[in-house]
Amino acid sequence: MEEHTNTGPAERRRDARGTRQLLLDAAAKLFSERGYEAATVRDIASEAGVNQALLFRYFGSKQALLTEVMASGGQEQVRTTPPERLFATALREMLTGGGKEGADLPLSVYLRSIGTGGGAGDMVKALGDEYTAALSTLSGEEDSLLRADLAMAWLLGIGLMRTVVAREPLASAAPDDISRLVLGALGTLLEDLAVTEE
Repeated sequence: MEEHTNTGPAERRRDARGTRQLLLDAAAKLFSERGYEAATVRDIASEAGVNQALLFRYFGSKQALLTEVMASGGQEQVRTTPPERLFATALREMLTGGGKEGADLPLSVYLRSIGTGGGAGDMVKALGDEYTAALSTLSGEEDSLLRADLAMAWLLGIGLMRTVVAREPLASAAPDDISRLVLGALGTLLEDLAVTEE
């Protein structure tokens, strides 16, 4: 009896955390492989090996799950990338899809989710704020936050025009060519941006 009392609640908590992570991992995989629309709730739950009702229990909706997948990936990037390489790293992954097939579709959904209300919009805004705060450390000027905001606006604008609008010649331009032009120009906005890709 004592053993059941000591392990039951803890075991349930561990299972809840584990199940939540399984769903996040499965969603990240399927959103990357198939894109947001094609990855159904049923598919995500099946990939995770759990009942699809648990997705709604832990995340509330598929959109909220996608937002958390993107936010956790973005937060990890901000935490692990030196500020002087952050813009170049984010730009390169956006241009190449991080080397994962279909990875540009979640970026399109991310861009379209900016300005939406509720928890999804709050998470997107918070993630943008983290990037801006990190980039602002690259300028010693009084308007460093404005400079960082301008850098983020350019980054998101490139993503919008390349993946959502698919405007040529940007949509089919080589990532190396885009990076060279963008990073060169941004060197005057964020002083330390010159120390970027390597």
